Amino acid sequence: IAKVFYTHAGCTLVALNPFQPIPHLYSLDVMREYHSAPQPQVNTLKLPHIFIVAEEAYRNVQGQVEPMNQSLVVSGESGAGKTWTSRCLMKYYATVATSSQKCQDTVEKIERRVLDSNPVMEAFGNACTLRNSNSSRFGKYIQLQLNGSQLLVGASVQTYLLEKTRVAFQAPNERNFHIFYQMMKGATEKQRLEWMLPLEQDFAWLPHAEKTLEEDCLQETVEAMINLGIDEGKRTQIFRILAGLLQLGNVDFSPASEEAQSCDLDGHSKGKTAYLLQVPLDELQSCLTVRTLRAGKQSVLKPCTQSECGVRRDCLAKVIYAQLFDWLVTFINNSMCADNPTWCNFIGLLDVYGFECFLLNNLEQLCINYANEKLQQHFVAHYLKAQQEEYVTEGLQWSFIRYQDNQGCLDLIEGSPSSIFSLLNEECRLNRASDAKQFRVRLQKELSDNASISWDKLSKEPHFTVAHYADKVSYQIEGMMEKNKDPVPPEIISLLQKSQDSLLHSLFADGDRESEGSRGHSKVVTVVSKFKNSLESLMKILHSTTPHYTRCIKPNPDCRPLTFKKEEV
Repeated sequence: IAKVFYTHAGCTLVALNPFQPIPHLYSLDVMREYHSAPQPQVNTLKLPHIFIVAEEAYRNVQGQVEPMNQSLVVSGESGAGKTWTSRCLMKYYATVATSSQKCQDTVEKIERRVLDSNPVMEAFGNACTLRNSNSSRFGKYIQLQLNGSQLLVGASVQTYLLEKTRVAFQAPNERNFHIFYQMMKGATEKQRLEWMLPLEQDFAWLPHAEKTLEEDCLQETVEAMINLGIDEGKRTQIFRILAGLLQLGNVDFSPASEEAQSCDLDGHSKGKTAYLLQVPLDELQSCLTVRTLRAGKQSVLKPCTQSECGVRRDCLAKVIYAQLFDWLVTFINNSMCADNPTWCNFIGLLDVYGFECFLLNNLEQLCINYANEKLQQHFVAHYLKAQQEEYVTEGLQWSFIRYQDNQGCLDLIEGSPSSIFSLLNEECRLNRASDAKQFRVRLQKELSDNASISWDKLSKEPHFTVAHYADKVSYQIEGMMEKNKDPVPPEIISLLQKSQDSLLHSLFADGDRESEGSRGHSKVVTVVSKFKNSLESLMKILHSTTPHYTRCIKPNPDCRPLTFKKEEV
């Protein structure tokens, strides 16, 4: 085996995931070698490498080549090595874009914090899936901020669509976020007592805890949190809240003996949950089992069914975890972001979830694959433009080639006046129970002219199939409307505002706008609307920068080292 993992395809670097450590390929000496080379280009001495892409972007900033801001776009399917590649790029800039003279302490502090943002965000935002043991369950765009001397003076991170449903639901053979397993496996005896996590206790939301991954290291996460400036008091609060979520997952409901009464909470976990989240037990119980219906100025209490209680429990976990994740991202940004006057250019690193196609696909996969469609369109346009500019430079005779892009698929998903997103939002604005079959009929009626959508007539489950650039994906409609509404009952916000835990309380201090409107969900901005808007902002940034594409390849589906199956690539 040649053991060559990089090659060039036009202006794109292709990176093959070796599925084993190759430490000599990313050493400090190799970084310095590429940084000091006369030209960061492919020749007999310099084989294709991720550091060539990094150095080319850096020299563009140094040379003030317009547009001066750069974007490194790392794409590929889930498990292809995007997160690892982004890590390598950050290490490269933290090594070469630093001063060797004055203010060394400040520089080292910034470098350290930029690098330590990775293990924290991966612990809280990554999980083991069927395709990848360290799958990013959120997208991120990191801007490395450079001053007039092209030295690294800070960084900021923008995140996209955390898959918060994973906290309360893990697909078969998949795991929850890494941080929960790190706590279970890395806690000291004292911490186990504080967090109420006895070794012998099983947790419903912690499947496959017996599986050990290299990502299960609590010490690395804690050290990174310390370096970022998260003090012991805040760390204690964070871990108590997470432990409370694990206990919440063990709360079950038994039907009431009489129809007019609310369900009962079973077991000891309810008391532990209330203690760890620092909320009153009786209010936790009523929040999960009783709905408040408002009619004008009057309020009516209505007991929830057993299944409704489960939905409210899951909602409580999801809203806490999502707010905690956002708090961490804000803290990280405050910790490493430079003041505006000190930086003038940036190099952006984009690491988004790869294209996904599972046995069951829902709103999360639709949003993820929509993001990949947008990036694919940007990539194709940039790639062809770069190739045609090269032809002109070399004086080659050529004529413009019309190419088939994925605009039809994007029109299907986000277009106007009718698209999957617009119809989904319209359905969510109607104050009525969701009906998957009825929505399927609407899709067929409104969108059947688009060649990118189809239906399996033999399937009994309401669904639609989208022909993406990478593959056809069938999406379940059941549950999609509820996920898009993402309603938070006002009782949940009210409960969390009464928490005696100062961190948890602060996350929801102004949380009224997060909850349902008094007349249903009409006031709530939907998930796809928020995601579409944030993605449009990202695309504006990408269009305003010089892009550098790295396409990561997963050479085999089983993640076996040094194994290449050409039919899979």
